[in-house]
Amino acid sequence: MEKEFQTSEKFGIKNNCFKVKTVTTWIEEAKSRPIPKMLFSELWFENELCILFSDTNLGKSALAIQIANSISKGFNVDGFKLEIPPQKVLYFDFELSDKQLEKRYSNNFQDHYEFNSNFLRAEINPEQETPDEFKTFEEFLCNSIEQTMIIENVKILIIDNLTYLKNDTEKAKDALQLMKLLNNLKRKYALSILVLAHTPKRDATKPISKNDLSGSKMLMNFCDSCFAIGESFRENGLRYLKQIKQRNTEQIYDTHNVIICKIENPSNFLQFNFIGYENEFEHLKQFTQTNTDDRLTKILELKSEGMTNTKIAEILRCSEGTIRHILKNQ
Repeated sequence: MEKEFQTSEKFGIKNNCFKVKTVTTWIEEAKSRPIPKMLFSELWFENELCILFSDTNLGKSALAIQIANSISKGFNVDGFKLEIPPQKVLYFDFELSDKQLEKRYSNNFQDHYEFNSNFLRAEINPEQETPDEFKTFEEFLCNSIEQTMIIENVKILIIDNLTYLKNDTEKAKDALQLMKLLNNLKRKYALSILVLAHTPKRDATKPISKNDLSGSKMLMNFCDSCFAIGESFRENGLRYLKQIKQRNTEQIYDTHNVIICKIENPSNFLQFNFIGYENEFEHLKQFTQTNTDDRLTKILELKSEGMTNTKIAEILRCSEGTIRHILKNQ
């Protein structure tokens, strides 16, 4: 430790937030730590703070429970990779009541799905008031997450969803505070955290991007990875998963290679069933020939954003010449 702060002490600086070592030393020390393993293919690794976002009613909670169930039992979701043995998972559920949960994982409240005892669920205790030592309910809530994690001795957390932890994640200040808190917990206890979040109403003709996440700038800066669920307009119940940010791998599931799934409940377990890989543009909302007014509006909007004719044509799935012709006649 003295060696690390030698330069600072030389100049009379007693407290310093930096640790300075040679790059070789950093790498040598890193060699002693295990390589992060996949929890849900390349979309979520161990020791990552990961965000899963989508519009409402697209199955975020169903997918998160499916992932948690997979980890707790130690078997992979079909079509995805899992590289760790069975482990405890703590799921903070701010969305479903216990009765809603029962309905989703039963056959009309009969023949209930059997979860593993490694899968723990927590929900808000409505009788608990905020203690005086906490300034806000959010502060109390975050402290309770840490205490519950310690008591249950869990290393994998899923939080459903982000909007419950803060009143307005679109405010940079609140988003920053929240992500700092979760990052501190991750580093302090070597946690793997999956946080669910909503997207504001988005343009369904455009590919999903990091800008579709509420409070996107701050949240993206402080998470390790992020992926999204998109709705396919080609077929009812069809969904796709798209990689938005990654640190432990290259981007694999981009616009040209999204993961296609069908959300189904064959008996007593609502789940994403893997189908394959396709181009995102095949699943976006399309303009029809009879919808020329809407298409013109969209072209003018995209042009005002500074997009080239080629890029607009790619988004609207038509030729660059068509875009040029429409703009020329305005």
